[in-house]
Amino acid sequence: MVNSFSFNLGLKRLSVAAMIAGSVLVSACQATPDPVVVPSPPAETDIGAAAAVDMPQLPQIVPLDEPLKAPSGVPEELATVWEVWKLLTQEHVERSNFDPDVFTEAAIRGMLTALNDPHTNYVPPEAFGIENEDLLGRFEGIGANVSMRPDGGLMVVAPLVGSPAEDAGIRPGDEIIEVDGEPLLGLSLLEAVSKIRGPKGSIVELLVLHIGDLDSVIIRVRRGVIPLESVLVRSETGDRIAHIRLVNFFTDTADKLSDSIHDAVESGAEGIVLDVRDNPGGLLSSVVDVVSLFVDDGLVLYEIDGTGRRTNWQVRRNDDVIEAVPVVILANEFSASASEILVGALQDHERAVFIGETTFGKGSVNVLRGLNNGGGLFITFARWYTPDGRLIQGLGLDPDIPISDRDARTEEVIQLEKAFEVLEQQLDASASSRESEGMSS
Repeated sequence: MVNSFSFNLGLKRLSVAAMIAGSVLVSACQATPDPVVVPSPPAETDIGAAAAVDMPQLPQIVPLDEPLKAPSGVPEELATVWEVWKLLTQEHVERSNFDPDVFTEAAIRGMLTALNDPHTNYVPPEAFGIENEDLLGRFEGIGANVSMRPDGGLMVVAPLVGSPAEDAGIRPGDEIIEVDGEPLLGLSLLEAVSKIRGPKGSIVELLVLHIGDLDSVIIRVRRGVIPLESVLVRSETGDRIAHIRLVNFFTDTADKLSDSIHDAVESGAEGIVLDVRDNPGGLLSSVVDVVSLFVDDGLVLYEIDGTGRRTNWQVRRNDDVIEAVPVVILANEFSASASEILVGALQDHERAVFIGETTFGKGSVNVLRGLNNGGGLFITFARWYTPDGRLIQGLGLDPDIPISDRDARTEEVIQLEKAFEVLEQQLDASASSRESEGMSS
């Protein structure tokens, strides 16, 4: 499917470290609530006293009897990590209570946070099944698409239409802060999702900060079975302009979209409003198939991986290309990933007018790799570009006709009205042109 902190460990001067350690020791002594018995001054000949006087007041570097050598299978760049683990398990006072799984996950998270990439995440075993569950075309939960912000907050990209989340008042842009009293900050995206999902009929209590509000609110949502529908027809049969909403990109999205368009055209539709507002993305192969419905040749996108290798994704040969029907595409700041691929391709091929707001800016290509512990690793392995070479990551795509409003509902209405207006003008101009050609002949 197509969904940061750095740390730095360095050595300080020994004297500085010793001063800090000394301060800690003094503070600890001062904080002791029990009465302290002060012994009599020792005699000058007391060996202990003499040793105490001569003893350095700074921590000392104690060399090992034998140097630690990492096993042959440990990469050189991770030798120090292995050395730290070895010393802790051999000498730490609490070593008998160590949980290797906790250390393993902490080490993984340390590496990933250093990347400063919110889309590369560790997936623990209990959350790994979420991806497989989605492939079934249904899941049990609240029905909301979410994304991890760069600051670690969990943002609602969009509730699914007719879902428990939408019915409970969850809106695009909301931040989910806690689930059943447990903070989500610091968790990966799939960890957070695994806590929100649950058996149908059960209640989950969410602490939510609505976009634009100062105070968070508690919203109780009864989980349900969420079907993964991706194509919704919003217009009526016989309308001159068909309004079709894409809410995600699944395996069957292109087929369902093709069927919906042909049904609309056969019943009288002359133009299409393709609406990907609040669409968080989906399968790359799916959006390639969707673009191939409207464009007969050329690039859909290209990607460049970490080695600089470029991979082109071409339009797929399709006997079902819908070329004669004019298209306007609607997108907003919550249109991300695969929906941005669609917008960029239709823009660059001059196949559609883009109306709305600058898109989300999720231009990374991700793959989910399984790990031996039953978990997985979501890896950003490439960046993708539009056919004309526009980078999307962190920038988004700018509309041909920008339209926004402070009120989300008003904004949605005026964007759609503008889409209908543009299509009506195109259709009327086309009709006039055909009439003129007919008169000339």
